[in-house]
Amino acid sequence: MIEVDGADFGCGGIRIAFKLEFLQHAGSFKTRGAFNSLLSHAIPDAGVCAASGGNHGAAVAFAAMKRGVPATIFVPTVASPAKVEQIRGYGAHLEIGGDRYADALEASERWIAESGALAIHAFDQVETLQGQATVAVEYERQAAPLDALLVAVGGGGLAGGISAWFAGRVPVVGVEPEAAPTLTRALEAGEPVDAPAGGIAADSLAPRRVGKLMLPLAQRYMAGTVLVTDDAIRAAQAALWKTLRIVAEPGGAAALAALMSGAWKPPARGTVGVLLCGANTNVVEFR
Repeated sequence: MIEVDGADFGCGGIRIAFKLEFLQHAGSFKTRGAFNSLLSHAIPDAGVCAASGGNHGAAVAFAAMKRGVPATIFVPTVASPAKVEQIRGYGAHLEIGGDRYADALEASERWIAESGALAIHAFDQVETLQGQATVAVEYERQAAPLDALLVAVGGGGLAGGISAWFAGRVPVVGVEPEAAPTLTRALEAGEPVDAPAGGIAADSLAPRRVGKLMLPLAQRYMAGTVLVTDDAIRAAQAALWKTLRIVAEPGGAAALAALMSGAWKPPARGTVGVLLCGANTNVVEFR
């Protein structure tokens, strides 16, 4: 956790409390939910299986390695080479399952039915939500009282767990790419519906549908969503590198993009939490 002057990112008058989840084992917050899932169940001989754009797969592979159990991870073709390499490096068996996360999920479900492996869902599972909620517990212990918290949303496990913990005590704002408005579409429809699954953060924030378990939490506790462009995400990545020498993957920089681009308007003063959720990316040159 670090707190900086908002003026460093063009947001004078506020403090920004960055939660550095890219420093987690396996490079993202996903390790929280992965360990909670693996420690909550007896693991069958076939091990565990997960579908992932990359970060969840790396987290499950890491947790499985530490527990000494087999892991099979299905990823789509949009998964970044860095994440694919990381999953294999933890000793998991990796399969390519289609072009998008939804395709990989279908492939993993077939494998689970055939093998008897334990399913570890990336976001739509109670243990996953519980694990991700520990981010909010730490925010409350480590940061100044928050006036708002910006959280990137893919399938919604992180946003759902965090909003459930705060239960309206802190406004939690979901940030999505314009090319993948999963939660925004679900809130409009009142149920999970298909959304576009593209954009620069497609490997982490484009599952096509938000989780069924998190949507009621979002409806009850979240302060809404905002959409950001790919250009805004790139600008946030560049600003993090220039100002703090932090390399964030596109999904990891999305929350800051909402603040820097003006997609979300901060209060005149106070402390705004910005969750930097992952950094599993290849080396990027910020111009």
